Formats: sequence, C-alpha cells, structure tokens
Amino acid sequence: MNEAVLHVGNLPYSIERDDLEAMFLNAGTVVSASLMTYKFDRRSRGYGFVEMASPDEARRAVEMYNGREVRKRKLVVNLARPRTASYVKRTGG
Repeated sequence: MNEAVLHVGNLPYSIERDDLEAMFLNAGTVVSASLMTYKFDRRSRGYGFVEMASPDEARRAVEMYNGREVRKRKLVVNLARPRTASYVKRTGG
C-alpha cells in the first residue's frame, strides 16, 4: 500500500487537474494528480487522487486540506485505501 496517495472528495466540478496539483504543492512535492471524470462527456465526478512524494507530506496535506473550503465546497481529504478485488472490472454477463 502506498501511504502517500490521497483521495480528495467533494471537489468543485469546475476544478481542473492542474488546479488540484497546484493546490497540493503547498503541502510538499506532488508526484501525480488525477481527476475522475465521466466516460462520455469527460465532466468531473467531484473526486480525484493526489500522490505526494512521501507519507509525511501526505499526512501534512490531509491536515491542511481536509475540511478546507474551496469554491464553496468543503474538501474531504484522506489517505486512499488500496484497491480490492471488488474494484476489478468483470467481463461477461
């Protein structure tokens, strides 16, 4: 499990990946940032993931941003849980 990956929820739908990355740079080095979007129209789903360079920076980011208001929405920032078998896309019917 990577303890430096954050789940960022309740994001404003208008936020872009670059905005998300820039925001978390205040907590340390951002390795990657991604927004989850709907498949067909690429609209934001209101959450994303940010990978920080170290677990210490990730914990600092949680302290700095969890509950913080951004564009009239309170962010929910937590350490991301590892994917489990229930997330695996099933084929067939």
